[in-house]
Amino acid sequence: MDLLWVAFSARFEFPTRLETIFQTLVAAVTLAMVFVIQHTQARQQAVTQRKLDEILRALPEADNALVTLENASDQALKRVTRKHRDVREEATEAAQRVE
Repeated sequence: MDLLWVAFSARFEFPTRLETIFQTLVAAVTLAMVFVIQHTQARQQAVTQRKLDEILRALPEADNALVTLENASDQALKRVTRKHRDVREEATEAAQRVE
């Protein structure tokens, strides 16, 4: 299609009105694709979140409070982040001692 447009435009010396129409159509298609991609990504993210929630719910030793973390305040999120960072650092130090 693009090649046809270029050939037509070259043959008829790039008519300004048709060039404007083509640019408008390209912009509209691009905008529509942005919305489609964002919708698809948001849906995929929601599906992934539900799967992770189910894993947390199924593990008996898991902290079920993490399932509601999306609705937590910024301070609560920072506390959980620090807690997990500390656990990760402890696990790293323990692994290094074993080696």
